Amino acid sequence: MGHREDLLVGAKRALYEKGYANITARDIVSASGTNLASIGYHYGSTKALLTAAMISSMEDWGEAVGRALSEPDGDGDAEPMLRFWRRVIRSIQADRPLWLASVEALTQSEHDPALRAQLAAGVHEGRKGMTALVTGRPEDELEEATVRTVGAVQMALMSGVVTQWLTDPATAPSAEEVVAGIRALGRGPVLGQ
Repeated sequence: MGHREDLLVGAKRALYEKGYANITARDIVSASGTNLASIGYHYGSTKALLTAAMISSMEDWGEAVGRALSEPDGDGDAEPMLRFWRRVIRSIQADRPLWLASVEALTQSEHDPALRAQLAAGVHEGRKGMTALVTGRPEDELEEATVRTVGAVQMALMSGVVTQWLTDPATAPSAEEVVAGIRALGRGPVLGQ
């Protein structure tokens, strides 16, 4: 690897270990084995390098989630919805730094148009992927209305479960509780019965 790649790897490592708001250029240099001048030379600024690290981390996160949701596991006898939520929760537990980076990327995107555009594109792709998982249909055969309903709601559910697991794993819902809640919502009126 060259200095450019070393810097990106070091910035991602610092991001996972310290969080975006706590990273300094010296942290990145220490984690990458490079020097301060190489940040400016290869990326223009520490902020530009951190944006690249966030985008790369989001790509890593997407790949990790994709693997977690598609790999065979010991849940073959469980129904598909339960298998899905078990896999999501295992991924949160196994790849916590990546999931935290995804949340941090969201908050940083408010101040970084390039990062925001990347995340917006990722959200659209995520909706399609979620719709394909839920419906069992290939992404290229999905209607946009289905993506904007089924995929958007599935992503909203996942975001909420992720938030709970990242905030307080001891009281976060299990896969079985998530599925029971989805079923209860689908049965009819819950509010103002």
